[in-house]
Amino acid sequence: MRMNDLKDRRQRALADLIRSGALSSQEELVERLAAQGIAATQATVSRDLEQIGAVKVRRGGQFSYAFAEAVRSGAAPRLAAVLRDWVRSVEPAANLVVLRTPPGSAHLVGVALDDSELPEIVGTICGDDTIFIACRSPGEADTLSVKLRSELQ
Repeated sequence: MRMNDLKDRRQRALADLIRSGALSSQEELVERLAAQGIAATQATVSRDLEQIGAVKVRRGGQFSYAFAEAVRSGAAPRLAAVLRDWVRSVEPAANLVVLRTPPGSAHLVGVALDDSELPEIVGTICGDDTIFIACRSPGEADTLSVKLRSELQ
């Protein structure tokens, strides 16, 4: 089997595992893949999760993996809840707004922000625990910061 075939098979298996149940850690995913005869390291699973668009979400107080599209479909009305659950701080910086989240959570918040269609947001860039939100002006960044902070209460 070629390397790409192995990667495709592993990523399909990961996607199936995520769709079939609540899996809360990459180590658990490695174990489930091994049970299917697919060897993978935690680092490989981490890269695969990013490539297939899976994100860690909180459901009913538990963490599990889901696909960004599934999170995205309900994100706009849920923006306030996502902000309350995941955002630690909101700071304006010139025409940017900088959000801090727990490690590994920025992408989830970024998806909800992108789907919110807030008029101040030109675009977002997400790292592991930091999100940069680009606004057209420092005034819009200040306005957005106030809006987002009010949702944290």
